[in-house]
Amino acid sequence: MSIIDYFGGMEDPRTKEHKILHKLGDIIFITIAAVLCGADDWYEIEDYGNDKEPWLRTILELS
Repeated sequence: MSIIDYFGGMEDPRTKEHKILHKLGDIIFITIAAVLCGADDWYEIEDYGNDKEPWLRTILELS
């Protein structure tokens, strides 16, 4: 079982579906990867996601 499979089964607590842009499992994966690579806050996690977007698209279903 991969980390994506593990977190993919989590219930998403967000309630306004029309405002949800990304799957919860994808957000968790990006957050964990960014922190493992040294991100210290949400701004650095966002920067990581933007910088690694081409690679992330090969393993995640990003919109």
